[in-house]
Amino acid sequence: MEITGRLTRDAKVASIKPDKKVINFSIALNDSYKPKGSDTLREITTYIDCDYWISPNVAPYLKKGALVSLFGRIGLSLYLSNEGNPRGSITFHVNHLKILAFAKKETIGALPAVASNNNTEDPDDLPF
Repeated sequence: MEITGRLTRDAKVASIKPDKKVINFSIALNDSYKPKGSDTLREITTYIDCDYWISPNVAPYLKKGALVSLFGRIGLSLYLSNEGNPRGSITFHVNHLKILAFAKKETIGALPAVASNNNTEDPDDLPF
């Protein structure tokens, strides 16, 4: 199965054993449809938790906002909440990962509005 979405948070690497690591991250899938008899477009977002066991070296590139294409299989976890209500979550077990667009870099500092001019010459004294 293939899904494409944007990361909702930076990926985290977890060590299961000294020699076994997994990357955990979450993506958002956006979809839209027009309900029957309506003129308005309805948008829905589905959040899916993902795990990637193959190469933990890709984790630094999986930042919030990155667009990824994932190949793998879906897993479903069912459990009872503290109140006894049934709950479930979807996990996508990634076999192949492709980064389609990297996350935008954050601005480190604001640039000055006007660049300083260290030229001590009189601006009216031009050579031409």
